[in-house]
Amino acid sequence: MMSDKDMAPVPDLITSSKEYFNEVVGSALKERKVQASRVVKSYLVELLDFFMVTGNLFEESPETGKKKHKTLAEMYLKAVNSASGLKVEMLKRLGDSSLYISGFFGDSLKRKVVDVDYYAEIGGRAYGNLASMTPVDEVAEVYQDFSVRFIEYVDVLTCISEKSFVVNEADLLRLYDRYILTGSKQAKDKLTEKGLVAPSSYIKKVIRQ
Repeated sequence: MMSDKDMAPVPDLITSSKEYFNEVVGSALKERKVQASRVVKSYLVELLDFFMVTGNLFEESPETGKKKHKTLAEMYLKAVNSASGLKVEMLKRLGDSSLYISGFFGDSLKRKVVDVDYYAEIGGRAYGNLASMTPVDEVAEVYQDFSVRFIEYVDVLTCISEKSFVVNEADLLRLYDRYILTGSKQAKDKLTEKGLVAPSSYIKKVIRQ
């Protein structure tokens, strides 16, 4: 029987990525002095959790199986000309991806023909359309808030990016899994740099059953 001494050390982890995102979103909203409802804050947490895997920023081509990135104009035209159910889904994806890219890749956009202002215009329109199409008042208010205050929320995401993440195209989940399974210090250090393992003030002990 394996003794306690023989067991690998249990790594210190946050209980979930959403727990960490909840903390950093709250801190960034406070730092940027942006007033946001509980529902808006939860939406931002979900957005960060989804785009934690950067592959989610790109659609997969059915012909090649490779990831591709459509232009904003292509995405917007396809969305507004789609059937009602699909239109909602596509407008949400357009708004969310525009907001995330503007917040996390704003510096690179400054060096391109299409800049943050263009993303804000398209993303704001997408959220505005969603607000008018959404029957649930609480959800419609979230979309309307993003539509009107798009740049404010870009600043919030930029604040989070600068303090907590080093974003690249790598799939960070494999690194996260290796840390959980092995307790690798090297993996932990890289994950901490990228914001996927919380700093000591957020850390909780994972109890091995």
